[in-house]
Amino acid sequence: MISFLRGTVAHVGLSTAVIDLNGAGMSVYATPQTLSRLRVGEEGKVFTSLIVREDSLTLFGFTDDDEREVFEVLLSVSGVGPRLALAVLAVHDPEAIRVAAHSGDSKTFTKVPGIGPKVAGRIVLELAGKLVPHGTAAASASTAAEEAWKPQVVAAMTSLGWSEKDASSSIDKALADAPEVSFRGNVPEILRTTLRWLGQDGARAGNRVGNRG
Repeated sequence: MISFLRGTVAHVGLSTAVIDLNGAGMSVYATPQTLSRLRVGEEGKVFTSLIVREDSLTLFGFTDDDEREVFEVLLSVSGVGPRLALAVLAVHDPEAIRVAAHSGDSKTFTKVPGIGPKVAGRIVLELAGKLVPHGTAAASASTAAEEAWKPQVVAAMTSLGWSEKDASSSIDKALADAPEVSFRGNVPEILRTTLRWLGQDGARAGNRVGNRG
């Protein structure tokens, strides 16, 4: 595996750069942000990911290891190839992608040319738990997502007869066992998960009463 390239920058184009490694020119595809940091005639370094196909070997270059990691995780999504993954990084920085994947924000990905609602939904579904924001961003992402869906779930449960306090507590306990559901922020799914948890908890309570009897 070629982890990085360091050498004299021989060429910078719209989507590629060429790094001169002791007389051998290595071409890498990269985002506009990464390419803007390279200067022809000066030494440059890019972290790389080698994509192997039956008829080609293609290098993709990145500013740092974090950018490369996000790129390679994006490739794990069915239907997302290296060019589309690079397009995502051209529009959003790695942390924004982590936050969107972690919070289930599919709209962030529809801002990328070539990604519609269906593909964006698949990205957040398949990346759930794979990309976690760094530091305080993780907490703020989770809080923002919860603020969006929790009032709706509580309202649905109060209409079924629960108090707001019991509804909120039950949601928290149910999602503690299924955190991936809260990441997606899908109100019907969260409601079903909570009601299912309540049913299981009721059955457990009945068993405890029966055992005491």
